[in-house]
Formats: sequence, structure tokens, C-alpha cells
Amino acid sequence: MAKRFGLNAQFWGLFHGQDFAGISWQDDLSWMKNRDRAIKLVGVSISVLWKAQEIHLTPTALRMDSYLIQVDGHGDHAPVLDVHLKTNGNSISLGKVKGRKPRWAVRASEMSKKTFNPVRAIVDTMKVEPNPKKAVISLSLGDPTVFGNLPTNDEVTRAVKEVLDSGRYNGYAPSVGYQSCREAVAAYYSCPEAPLEAQDVILTSGCSQAIELALAVLANPGQNILVPRPGFSLYKTLALSMGIEVKLYNLLPEKSWEIDLEHLESLVDEKTACLIVNNPSNPCGSVFSRSHLQKILAVASRQCVPILADEIYGDMVFADCKYEPIATLSTNVPILSCGGLAKRWLVPGWRMGWILIHDRRDIFGNEIRDGLVRLSQRILGPCTIVQGALERILHRTPPEFYHNTLSILKSNADLCYAALSAIPGLQPVRPAGAMYLMVEIEMEHFPEFENDVEFTERLISEQSVFCLPATCFEYPNFFRVVITVPEEMMLEACSRIQEFCEMHYQGAEGAQDLECDK
Repeated sequence: MAKRFGLNAQFWGLFHGQDFAGISWQDDLSWMKNRDRAIKLVGVSISVLWKAQEIHLTPTALRMDSYLIQVDGHGDHAPVLDVHLKTNGNSISLGKVKGRKPRWAVRASEMSKKTFNPVRAIVDTMKVEPNPKKAVISLSLGDPTVFGNLPTNDEVTRAVKEVLDSGRYNGYAPSVGYQSCREAVAAYYSCPEAPLEAQDVILTSGCSQAIELALAVLANPGQNILVPRPGFSLYKTLALSMGIEVKLYNLLPEKSWEIDLEHLESLVDEKTACLIVNNPSNPCGSVFSRSHLQKILAVASRQCVPILADEIYGDMVFADCKYEPIATLSTNVPILSCGGLAKRWLVPGWRMGWILIHDRRDIFGNEIRDGLVRLSQRILGPCTIVQGALERILHRTPPEFYHNTLSILKSNADLCYAALSAIPGLQPVRPAGAMYLMVEIEMEHFPEFENDVEFTERLISEQSVFCLPATCFEYPNFFRVVITVPEEMMLEACSRIQEFCEMHYQGAEGAQDLECDK
């Protein structure tokens, strides 16, 4: 059978800025009426769709009168299309193109395939049931609201209620946030060493989106970023989904998790887009000293690498320690600092974060700022209700609220550190802030376990205590403890961990005997 198309047939696509519509079958001779019309095409291809099969026709002349498509095929056999193009009175054969029957072919995107969360990948495969005789104690989730012992301040709650009742913040805000709210954040964090204005603030849907936007504006697919090990798993998850390579630099547990600066600098190359500095740290609970931050800045300055500072735990440090935003120490290194309400104000579900742009030497210039604005327009900004309450939250939350929160965290940290230090086979690293404590497992004394994942699995099945294996943070043979639980729960968890370790601990001779038995 043959189908003929005349120039009254409709084309779709875009050719040199002109719109055409799609080709439709002409089962009669109506195409003859307009056969003298011509369409000017310059070096373009026409796509013919026949039964969902796309056929590309590349004209070799400027004027096209008509073309003939010969279809050969019977029954269920795939048809063959014999395509002829008539131009300037001459017929040109374009060859035979094999067709196909229509079928569904919906596939997940490459970005979705590249998205990988190490925590979920490990935790979701831990097919283990807790001991039914013991209540579960979860020391795994970095959400300070889980147990109800760390509520936010009444002033914070009241601010949101009043905004909600006012009805003035129910609509869309600018994608970067209301100007007045950006001014409030800038005023709160600005200081002589690192001045900020409203234009230096981008409001985001939580700190996680702030990190995503910062990565997206600084790095292209094929470039690499420098990420701490152990470190927050989201950095890798976001980077890999964007086609960005992750290079892990080491933190040193024997130096309270300071950065191995020599290792860090050795990883920098011509494709390095940025350095991520997480201070105070998740999962380590460490806080960098002023001198160490200056050394980090020196590396970044020498290598001309900008810094993405994850400072969501900023100011959440214990009384014997001092937190210094890295931007206050920088004279030339440009920094995107990411923060939010989640941790310090104990409202992670409110999804309010921000990026602070520190660019003393105008290295970012307008390009990075404009890029962040454009990226923010992919969604319509963070929650407007919380934006409306932001100025009051920042400037009216009483100091004793922060003090009380830190007092509880430090008490739990001291309690946990002391208890776990007394357990043979465990070596906790004392934290200085944030909400976490890392514990080394001396695996040679627990030879029946292959690694930290097996250790924590058995801790769940036998004692119903759930800690995250540090393999989740690219650092095997440690586990992380969340210290936001009530004190009595912290004591009970430590007691169960001690019982578990005593049950499975093997001294040097015992471990050797067990290895021989294997």
C-alpha cells in the first residue's frame, strides 16, 4: 500500500525559528489541490511519524513539492517504509526504513538512577528485628523533636501562630524569599568581619536545599567536590545525582576530627569546584578551633577553591568551646554558608534554610548570585508562614532557650562518653557540639562480626538499641550515637551497649582462638 503526502499536510517541529505542525495521513487525493505550493527549508531535517516510528527526511533542495511513502508489510510483521522525496520535479529515493509496532517505553531518568543515599541503602537492607522483650531505643535519627524532651521555645511557636492568624502570608513569595525576611537574616548574622546585606541572603526550603543550590551553582557535571570523611551522606547523594565526582578527604579521630590538611590539599586538581566544610560536624560532634579554620582557609586560598560551609549546627557548641563562622576569618576565599532553623531552634520540619553569600573580593561576582537566583526559581521558595515569623524567631527567642538546649546535650554527651569509655572494645571520641558522638569499635575484640554494620545489626536484635553504623558516613568500624534522647533513655542505652559488648568481647587470646576455630 502507499500513502502520499502533499504540501497541505501539516508539519511539526521547529525549523530555523518557524513553527510547523505534524504530518497527517492523506488517504485521498486532496493533496493534489495544493501541490504547487512550496516550503522553503534550509539545511534541515523533516521527521515523519508513522505508527509512532520516527523517520527523518533530509531535503537536498530548497523547494519540496511532495513525497511518497511506500509501506510494505503484512499482518503482524514489522512494515518497511520506502520513502521517496520529490523536489524540483525529480524523485529522490531516501531508502527503506524499518518500522515498528507502538509500545510503551517509559524509563527512569539518568538523574534518578544516579541518586543514591548511603544511609538509606544500608539501613533499608538491615533485615533485623529488635528484641521483643526490650523497648526500642533509637539513637540513629538526627531529629531533636522525636522524644519530645527538646521542644522549641514558646516565643517561636507564638510567632508562627500570629502570622498564621494574620492571613498576610498565604500567597507566593519571591523564590529567594521576602525582602524583609532576607533583611532579618542578614541583620542576625552580619558582623564587621563578615558583613551581610539582604542581597547576600537566599532563603531555601531547609538547609538541605541550601546545600543543593550551592552545589548546583558551583559545580558542573564532570567536575569534583571535596567532602569530609566521615561526613553527612547528603553531600554525596546530591553530587552524584548531578554528575559531580566526590573526593573524600580524611578527618582525624585522634585529633578530635580535625581535617587531614595534607590529604585534603593532595586531592585538589583542575576540576575541583569547591570544598565542603561542615562545622560543627555531623556525624562527629566536633568543632574546629580558630587556628584550624585558618589553616583550612589557607589551603583554599592557595588552591583558589571556594568553600561551601555547612553550618546548620552553628552556635550549637558546649560551654567549654567556641564556634566561629568560617567566613569571619576569611579575607579572600569566597564562601557560601548554609544554615537554617532546623537544629538550633529545634524545628526541622518547618523547612526553613538559607544561603549566606560571603564574597569580600568579588570573586563570585554577579554570576554566582544570579545563578543562585535562577536556581531558586525551580521551586517557589520556602514556606511563607515561617518566613513571616522569621524576624521574630531570630531576634526574640530568649538566650536561655539556647542555653537550656545545650545544657541537655552536653549532659548527655558527658554521660554517654563516660559510660562507653569504660566498655572494653569501644573508644568514643568526645564531642564538642552538635548532637552526635562517634564511637570506634575495636573489631579485633569482636571477631564474630565482620564490620560495623554487623555489629550494629546484632545490637538491635539483641538489645533493641539502634545506632547508625559509620559505614553510612564512609567511615567503617565506628558507629554514631545521637545524644538528643532523654537522660534516662541515654543511661538505659549505654547499659544495654555495655551488656552487649561484654557478651561478645574477646581478649587478644580469645580472639585468636576464635579465629583458629573458624
